[in-house]
Amino acid sequence: MKARIHITLKQGVLDPQGKAIATALTSMGFAGVVSVRQGKVIDLDLTESDVNRAEETVRSMCERLLANTVIEEYAVEISE
Repeated sequence: MKARIHITLKQGVLDPQGKAIATALTSMGFAGVVSVRQGKVIDLDLTESDVNRAEETVRSMCERLLANTVIEEYAVEISE
C-alpha cells in the first residue's frame, strides 16, 4: 500500500512562507497572484494490505507525529 498525506495550515493561521512566495512570484513578473498557501506532502510505503487499516494507521501517525493538529489539517490518500 502507498499513502500520500497532504498537510496544510488551517484557514485563519498566518502563512508567512506563503506570503513570501506570493511576493517573490509577483516580483518575478507573474501577475495575478493574489495569495499563496503552502504545505507539505508526505509519501509512505506500507506493508499493510487492508485499505481501511492502512488509512486508520496513517491517520494515527498524523495525529501523533506528522501534523500539528492545532494549526494544521491533513488529508490522506491510500492506493495499492
